Amino acid sequence: MIPKLTEEEINIQIKKEVILSIVLYAAFFIWWYMTGYGIAATGTPETYTYIFGLPMWFFLSCIVGYVLFSIATIVVVKKFFKDFDLGEENVAEPSDKL
Repeated sequence: MIPKLTEEEINIQIKKEVILSIVLYAAFFIWWYMTGYGIAATGTPETYTYIFGLPMWFFLSCIVGYVLFSIATIVVVKKFFKDFDLGEENVAEPSDKL
């Protein structure tokens, strides 16, 4: 059963999920940029280190980065994201406790 949250709790959860998504994307972009351009900027293709027939910079930025951040995304979604209905009919009424 999907929990009923107040509108304020829904807004807080949505903001938290947005921030986590942006942080994951920024981390992935930094990983991709640093491994793709940082490693490739040194040397010529003759001096590259190759992994499975691919240059190391390509393997790290495109293969390892994709797998690493796919796993990171799954972990973040399972741990920090909540399943709740965005429809107004399922929003709990705030309690009037004074």
